[in-house]
Amino acid sequence: MTGILIRVLRCQTILKSPQDIQVYIVNTNFTLRWNYTGNDTNVTFSAEYRWSEDSNINETEWEELPGCQNVTGMKCDFSSAITEYYDTHHVRIRAERREEVSPWSSVFEMIPYFIAEIGPPGIELQSTNGVIKVKVSPPEANQVKKMWLPDVAFKYNVVIWENSSNAEPRSQSILPNGIIDDLAPDTTYCLKVQATLALESQEGLFSPVHCVKTTRKVNDLFCATNVSVLALNLKFHLHWNNQYKLHVTYNVQSLIGYLKKLHDDYSMKWVNVPGCENITDTQCNFSSIITTTSGFYYLRVQAMSEYNKTCFSNEVKIDPLIINEIGPPGVKVDVSDVLLHIQIFPPGGPESEAMRNHYDLSYRILYWNYSSNNEKEIKIKEIKQTIGTISGLTPSTLYCVKVQAFSEVYNKSSHFSEEECIKTRGGNFLLWTIFARFVYALISLAVVTLLVFVVYRCCIKIKYVFFPSCQPPVNIEGFGKQVLSHPFLSTKEEPVENYCIIDAILEEVNQVDFKDYKHSKQSSRDSGNYSNDGDTSGSKVSEESLEKQIA
Repeated sequence: MTGILIRVLRCQTILKSPQDIQVYIVNTNFTLRWNYTGNDTNVTFSAEYRWSEDSNINETEWEELPGCQNVTGMKCDFSSAITEYYDTHHVRIRAERREEVSPWSSVFEMIPYFIAEIGPPGIELQSTNGVIKVKVSPPEANQVKKMWLPDVAFKYNVVIWENSSNAEPRSQSILPNGIIDDLAPDTTYCLKVQATLALESQEGLFSPVHCVKTTRKVNDLFCATNVSVLALNLKFHLHWNNQYKLHVTYNVQSLIGYLKKLHDDYSMKWVNVPGCENITDTQCNFSSIITTTSGFYYLRVQAMSEYNKTCFSNEVKIDPLIINEIGPPGVKVDVSDVLLHIQIFPPGGPESEAMRNHYDLSYRILYWNYSSNNEKEIKIKEIKQTIGTISGLTPSTLYCVKVQAFSEVYNKSSHFSEEECIKTRGGNFLLWTIFARFVYALISLAVVTLLVFVVYRCCIKIKYVFFPSCQPPVNIEGFGKQVLSHPFLSTKEEPVENYCIIDAILEEVNQVDFKDYKHSKQSSRDSGNYSNDGDTSGSKVSEESLEKQIA
């Protein structure tokens, strides 16, 4: 048993392990390659792999790698085994000969998406009317399994050159259904196309080289030529030339740029621009079709002769914010003391909010004074707002201003506005202005103080009249709350305190008739002003005390 074990170990150590393990991925095609330095014959190779969706890949068991079992060469295709392109995979391989096996090679670790290359696109060429039409297919066209999604994310570069010994190639971008013009007639050109993913800075493999011979362009005199765009403050006009002297009508047609990014045929998706149909003019305002400034458009002019023959001009690409020019702003200046106030009206007028929103405009103010020798000392001030102030000016001096709008984001600037000039006020006027403002402040302070005093006194009077601090007598409190049965007398007699007034003269007294005093007292009591007849006890006490005083 020990001899068998030693023999097995000896067999395992005879064969060398494969080296330089590499995995090459093009689109979804996976190829495993390696080197073998042993001199053994009849050696085959088998590979294993493991993968996991989580980080516990070391706990995953190894499996046989389909397509890479008992391989006699130094490479194998295992595309059918990989279906998850964003997960981590491990691959290893060993040499085999009958019952002998080598140790496993070092483990190759990979995430397929990050090491994959973009495959070559498919191309079709057509030479017509002096141009070459190129139809490009995406790298994974008609494949069920795809590494790159979506197809519209691809951009394409074409390298073209004349089929001659000393030709220099030129490179340019091209759309999936693009046209290459500016070519010499009756000349053979060769080209190759490459797909790229701009967002990931990833370039693909070039397609095989294709060659085609150009034809001569048919020049119809009634075709529109020199098609160009003039755009100012997001107002767009298309202009073209007419070499035909007879009657010709034109249709301006537009195509949304996004449609050209697709690999479908867009030839039937051109539409006429409203207001630019069946016109005889050689210009047209197409601002109505620019519904968004984030995309781009294509325009062409269809010319129709008097014989119902049709000819299309070259296409013009319109990227609204790029092709548009910024117009000069409006300016209004005013002066106060030695301050210059500048009001700026953005380009395009108050209705053109798109100019302010998309370009994030800033303003460059140029101002100067005219000295006695008429020399200009120009100073510059940049602001973001539409209102600016310039200080430190000289009194009684003529100052001029002009303003330029510019956008740092788009590296665009307008022409300067018309010059606006105004003269600052004199020094004496400034002193009088300061004095007048001081007097005005004093008068305002006096008026405010008087007003506060009047309001204060009125509040005191109102409080005294309507909210008195003293309380009414007890006998009239609640008056008006009871129902009166008589307009003058209360329904219930209330007790009244008795009073008695004694007239005594403590001077030299002669004999007084007590009866006369009683008589006068009786008269006073009858009057009802000083006593109450209903209470006689108090009167008797008073009489007794009075008699004692007299005696």
